[in-house]
Amino acid sequence: MVEAVVLREEIEIPEGISVTINDEVTVKGSKGQLSRKFKHSNIIIKEEDGNIVVESHFPKKKDKAMLGTIRSHINNMIIGLTDGFTYNMKIVYAHFPMSVKASGDKVTIDNFLGERHPRTAKIVGSAKVQIKGDEVIVTGISKEDVGQTMANLEQATKIKGRDPRVFQDGIYLVSRE
Repeated sequence: MVEAVVLREEIEIPEGISVTINDEVTVKGSKGQLSRKFKHSNIIIKEEDGNIVVESHFPKKKDKAMLGTIRSHINNMIIGLTDGFTYNMKIVYAHFPMSVKASGDKVTIDNFLGERHPRTAKIVGSAKVQIKGDEVIVTGISKEDVGQTMANLEQATKIKGRDPRVFQDGIYLVSRE
């Protein structure tokens, strides 16, 4: 069996996006700027002919896996700065009407299952949370920040010690764009 000598992945840089590669990859666009460090000894990241090239010479199994991971992270940075990420969530309650408020870097959930103390969920990084009626919209340019904020909202309303078939109250993901 012959191993590949060089594995190479290319990512096209769209118009309106600029990329600088030093010890970290920085992507700038009209919506803002994202930067991230990638530490892996056998992977080289460089810019070539309007493309970002991620390559590995004499790759081992872990290098092949990291190559795809790094390519996906850089691609998500570019998508975030061109289109952004939006997660639509829905507030669902049957027993006690809960109220949800976003202020600063946290979301406060009052009267969840009739509890006296409010529950809170952290808003991570540059993500923004909008609440319109029974809809919660989480938007941002970083996929990790938007996804973690959405997960924090779901986890804050997780029900323990009750039958989940009866108590389906909570904040749930409906769609992502």
